[in-house]
Amino acid sequence: MAHILFVTGKLAEPALRRTLAELAPSAGFAYSVAVLPITVAALTTTPWVARHLERHDDVDRVLLPGMCDGDLAVVEEKLGRPVQRGPKDLRDLPEFFGAAGTSRPALAAFDIAILAEINHAPRWSWDDLLARARKQRRDGADIIDLGCDPAARWTAIGETVRRLLDDGFRVSVDTFDIQEAAAAAGAGAELVLSVNHTNRDAARDWGCEVVAVPDAPGSLDGLDETVNFLQKAGVPFRLDPVIEPIGFGFAASLGRYLEVRRRYPAAEMLMGVGNLTELTDVDSAGVNVMLLGFCQELGIRSVLTTEVINWCRSCVRELDLARRLVFHAVTERVLPKRLSAQLVMLRDPKMREHGERTLRELAEQVADRNYRIFAEGGLLHVISRQLYMKGTDPFELFAGMQAKGHIDAAHAFYLGYEMAKAVTALTLGKNYVQDEALFWGFLTAAETSHLKKKAID
Repeated sequence: MAHILFVTGKLAEPALRRTLAELAPSAGFAYSVAVLPITVAALTTTPWVARHLERHDDVDRVLLPGMCDGDLAVVEEKLGRPVQRGPKDLRDLPEFFGAAGTSRPALAAFDIAILAEINHAPRWSWDDLLARARKQRRDGADIIDLGCDPAARWTAIGETVRRLLDDGFRVSVDTFDIQEAAAAAGAGAELVLSVNHTNRDAARDWGCEVVAVPDAPGSLDGLDETVNFLQKAGVPFRLDPVIEPIGFGFAASLGRYLEVRRRYPAAEMLMGVGNLTELTDVDSAGVNVMLLGFCQELGIRSVLTTEVINWCRSCVRELDLARRLVFHAVTERVLPKRLSAQLVMLRDPKMREHGERTLRELAEQVADRNYRIFAEGGLLHVISRQLYMKGTDPFELFAGMQAKGHIDAAHAFYLGYEMAKAVTALTLGKNYVQDEALFWGFLTAAETSHLKKKAID
């Protein structure tokens, strides 16, 4: 049985010991706790730890707080034992040791291609269009789809396709115009969206793959005829029965995808997910996951998305994460749950609370005038020397802090900033950790520690 030395500061010692007493038997390790001569161990550095931590020859490895900065080799050299960082929050120790389940998979594999459309591409300057395409590629797009303008023929489409190809892009074009499609295909576009009875004759001369769609919206009329035509002409194709918005045949359109898969079990298929994400008043991530789950199960191996309306501004990145999630779920036959938190953005995957007992113990131990802020149990908690206040109104709490002593402008600004984050966390059901960024999934913006910058302790 491995013997682990857990390093902590004075304030976290009681909570750490309680957590380890519950965790160690099930996780299968023995432990010791080394309490450093500092209030908060997270504010230390590895050279400081090495100077203040005694050698323990009876332990197998050492676990430092996750926020302890610096080179671990400094501590390893002092102790002669392997050293690693634990989680930033001791409440995450059960998951860190696998007590809450197995480790999360890498989610590296996928088999759904993302086509990212640049809407009204003829209206963009070349520099803006290239910048947009490069961003979409960074976010995970496999093919850049040039959306044409039905009101006017795009005479420069061939040149634009060639320039994108020169920059290493794969390109498709979204048009029913025969001349636009021919020019794009002649310049190297690999896919034309879309063809039906109106333009399928011309597709024989394009020399590229096409997307076959029904002749009439809300039906499969003419799709079989178009498929037969393309097969006889030797034109490669994907099938898109066309998903409809909610209230305009959404459920029936899903049924058409099922029917097309029944008719053509081996055919490549495409779904334009933007018909749901762009046309529904809801954050796009959840919609994208649901639609990609449908696509994965049905063998639809390409999706078309747009990022026009503001709530869809990160759709390409969402789809890239979603295709990995659903691929793992379907191929491994596991629920797409607790595999990745990157698409859990509004609320946190799991709420963590210190509890009333821990907060009161902390209030009894704090001997300095710095303020600790917590958000849990529907309340804001403020702790400092001889002060423990809680409530829902940050202005009232701040007034109470003022009454207890002088607060300079810099300190007031910091407290106001942190209080705003804490109220946001309470409102949305998110975890708040003072001096750390709120978690917004893949949208999380890292935050510099103001406490460490000012050496507050």
